[in-house]
Amino acid sequence: MLNLGRFVREHALHYPERVAVRMGDTTLDYGTLDAMSDRVAGFLRAGGIEPGEKVALSCPNLPFFPVVYYGILKAGCVVVPLNVLLKAREIAYHLRDSDASAYFVFEGTPELPMAREGAQAFEDSPVCRHLVVMTSDPEAPSPVDGATTLGALLAGQEPLTDIHPGGALDTAVILYTSGTTGQPKGAELSQLNVVMNAIQSNGLVRSSALPPEQHAFLMALPLFHSFGQTVGMNSMFYGGGSVSMLPRFDPAQALQLMLAHRITVFAGVPTMYWALLNAAASLDDAQKERLRSHLGFALSGGAALPVEILRRFADVYGIGIMEGYGLSETSPVASFNHADRERRPGTIGQPIFGCEMRVVDENDRDVPVGEAGEIVIRGHNVMKGYYKRADATAEAMRGGWFHSGDIGVVDADGYFSVVDRLKDMILRGGFNVYPREVEEVLMTHPAVSLAAVVGVPHDEHGEEIKAFVVLADGQSLSADDLIAWSKEQMAAYKYPRLVEFRSELPMNATGKILRRTLRDQG
Repeated sequence: MLNLGRFVREHALHYPERVAVRMGDTTLDYGTLDAMSDRVAGFLRAGGIEPGEKVALSCPNLPFFPVVYYGILKAGCVVVPLNVLLKAREIAYHLRDSDASAYFVFEGTPELPMAREGAQAFEDSPVCRHLVVMTSDPEAPSPVDGATTLGALLAGQEPLTDIHPGGALDTAVILYTSGTTGQPKGAELSQLNVVMNAIQSNGLVRSSALPPEQHAFLMALPLFHSFGQTVGMNSMFYGGGSVSMLPRFDPAQALQLMLAHRITVFAGVPTMYWALLNAAASLDDAQKERLRSHLGFALSGGAALPVEILRRFADVYGIGIMEGYGLSETSPVASFNHADRERRPGTIGQPIFGCEMRVVDENDRDVPVGEAGEIVIRGHNVMKGYYKRADATAEAMRGGWFHSGDIGVVDADGYFSVVDRLKDMILRGGFNVYPREVEEVLMTHPAVSLAAVVGVPHDEHGEEIKAFVVLADGQSLSADDLIAWSKEQMAAYKYPRLVEFRSELPMNATGKILRRTLRDQG
């Protein structure tokens, strides 16, 4: 049997009072987390949801997330984590596409009314049978008519204590990722995928003299993303460590939590490290020394990390950043600069145990050392495939190797570096944005005739989203008005912050818009 839910159960059996989750002054020990997730599993089973069915989850970095996440897995169901910034029509797409039978959604805030958006999506998803709202106050009534609250569920539901004996190839999680074309696709990750990747991720910090159970991880990465789920939550719970929740990344608040909770491991995307460097001035010398005494590991992924940030971070915080690489389709970790080997700044290190990587040409033949080509991957970490998309799976898995769409090089010692992307994907602040999806929404505006979206360099976010727009004949529209409209239609990380109006867009002989030209002009 293989079930990710056993990570929590094993520590609850042997060390029930050990802290698993911290949120401010609130803590959940392993015994409590285990018991609460058992009740979520009991609710699903009592509601007629069988092993293998899909359950969607929209929740920020709050203790509710692991409670629901592991409850879903214990019931033998499949977790479908959703970006908390999605709007109603985007949520509805994911619920329908994943065939979700139930949906857990946090109530949100006035600025981010998640339950309101989620309830609207639920009504538009006939296959989804149960809606559960997580309220900040567990005793509060549901803000959505007819919906169960997680508080009521935990207070009155009989637990399911028998964890479903899943098989290694059973699907555990479906992570949605924008692929090479069209709408987001769900990458199916098996129990073997996620369990092995969590174990491998925990191994990245096992070279420390500190026992695994004494590690404390600052969860600044969003838990709906594979980086936060695997390298943070699942990895720490496998080793018996603790996770301190930070619902929204703020560098000054992150530094204070690092000090208050004696954080030993931090993982983030390059923009987070950039922000932490800028926030270092808020610490006095004594605080910096305290931080250096317990912060032992800094891990980076999601985008290439500038070598200058690596150097400056080591100067300020006294530790090097270990850079790695992966994708949702690879669970996510595929390679890393390992703590017990030479660390080479500017590279993504070497493949993890049980994973192979190559650099190939357009005919899938290995290119010479030092030459650029596409990175392809195979191993225990590679997804089962894209849910309900056999053609897309076959295309991505040509010859038994997952084709990443990233251009890289490998040196004579097997260290890989990412130098560019084959895809037109925009990486904004660690979030993937696919231009076509944004373009299709923009062109639903009555004044827009044609739109092309590209990423342009941005100091803080890595890339910013820019739209080049051709207006329909006789129409007028300001850039500010189009940006405001887009904000209402799309998640916060997707809508364009920059708009440039053109009378025409550059195209090739077949009529394809030349995004590269626009990027160069951007």
